[in-house]
Amino acid sequence: MKSNFFSIFRVLFLALALCGIHAIAQADKIPEDTPAFGDRIIFGNIGEASNLIPYLTTDSASHEVADLIFVAPLRYNGKLQIEPWAAEHFSVEEEGRLLRFTLRKGIMWEDGRELTAEDVAFTYRVIIDPATASPYADDFLRVKEFRVTGSHSFEVIYENFFARAIASWMNPILPRHILEGQNIRNTIFSRKPVGAGPYRLKRWDPGSLILSSSPTYFMRRPHIAETVYRIIPDTASMFMEIRAGHLDVMDLNPMQYLRETNGPAWRENFKKYRYLASVYIFLGFNMEHPFFRDVRVRKAVSLAINREDIVRGVMLGQGVTAFGPFKPGSWAYHPRLTPVRHDMAAARVLLADAGFRDENGDGILEKDGNPFSFTILTNQGNEQRILTAVVIQHELAAIGINVRIRTVEWAAFIREFVHKGRYDAIILGWTIPQDPDIYPIWHSSGAREGGLNITRYHNSEVDELLEKARATPDQDKRAELYYRVQEILAEEQPYCFLFVPYALPVIQRRFTGIKPNLAGIMYNFEDWWVPQEKQRYTVTP
Repeated sequence: MKSNFFSIFRVLFLALALCGIHAIAQADKIPEDTPAFGDRIIFGNIGEASNLIPYLTTDSASHEVADLIFVAPLRYNGKLQIEPWAAEHFSVEEEGRLLRFTLRKGIMWEDGRELTAEDVAFTYRVIIDPATASPYADDFLRVKEFRVTGSHSFEVIYENFFARAIASWMNPILPRHILEGQNIRNTIFSRKPVGAGPYRLKRWDPGSLILSSSPTYFMRRPHIAETVYRIIPDTASMFMEIRAGHLDVMDLNPMQYLRETNGPAWRENFKKYRYLASVYIFLGFNMEHPFFRDVRVRKAVSLAINREDIVRGVMLGQGVTAFGPFKPGSWAYHPRLTPVRHDMAAARVLLADAGFRDENGDGILEKDGNPFSFTILTNQGNEQRILTAVVIQHELAAIGINVRIRTVEWAAFIREFVHKGRYDAIILGWTIPQDPDIYPIWHSSGAREGGLNITRYHNSEVDELLEKARATPDQDKRAELYYRVQEILAEEQPYCFLFVPYALPVIQRRFTGIKPNLAGIMYNFEDWWVPQEKQRYTVTP
């Protein structure tokens, strides 16, 4: 139990900080476990956010920022358990077909307006509006009826059980009083959002984005005064910046993690973390490409790729090979499938069966006079994906396939190529959600411009299985449905699933409050802090 003196002192210190007055306390007068307000944290990111309206974008850079600006009714805690956030409480009734929510009172938007159930209703209407063309609309189109039952309460009714019903309400709430009547796809709000979350957008310049901690955040103002995202287009330059003290956080590549961060200066000033990421990396085929419409060709390419070599050579062992879209060890992960074997002889047989021959002896296969040549597209700055492409290029050359590699800056990569399907094949990664519903990525309804089915994959059995899995409350039965989906994907190879990497973040040691858990390390970011005597920056609100 802390003394009254320390309780009063802490309240006074926080009050002074909120007023922009910087009080320097003597270290011996503040208990070590008392979080201090102030300082700045600087993240290094390869890609820049494209749009801070989270229902319009699919890139992780945008969602990472938006998650600090907005709040949602529910969220995951560190143990990946669902907990109320903007909601004070919620209930699941009528065998999952009815959800009731009561929002906390006193949650304020940055401009001083209170967040109410009408904001949630407005957000719901925006998402399902065809004019929004949100890639996340399908979850909300499952709602039979949305009712506002009070100023701070609402209920959601489904015709049938929907497995992702609860997870749907872990998405951000938008402010009705600002956005109502605007064209959501053409509004300044996408670059100047107003939220109710722990941080506010302070400035967005080319190459950097700055957030300031919100004094009106209902759970308490975050201890770290400013969060800065610096956009550095390659990890080598980023590594030089963090080594020079110009960054506080970055994701290391395997070489940096294993061999370049082991000296005494690194051990004294930084702390490294390692855990299996909720991401899988894949080579995806454009299913509208004339070569890749043939399943034999896709399987041949997959057989020619040595996934173990990629994990050993590119990842230096910091990953596990993959065969499907689920995280190893999760309940939906197929217990009997294994990654595609490396078999060059079998790959050559399949290509011959598909009609490919080296007719002119130049080492490149042809079919109907067209050489088997295609381009792998990936994003600039991601060394792991680029090196993976180089390995694949080398392996496919051995069976007569000419591969070119092209890299594109992140925002243009997503906007002009991924969303529009303008590529032959692509190396990319998908986040693995906690609920294993993969409907948006694999159902044929998402095979459209801006949809998440970016390879334009169509399979009627997969569609049926995904629809049935969404409507199945029994987890064991649902798992069997996903097992079958994985078997079909393994047979048809619309993606060459490559590997699940380990997350390898490094963080400057002055930051405390970091508590690794099943959710990783960022789930409690608003609780991180820096002791007063270790703070580097003076931040004026």
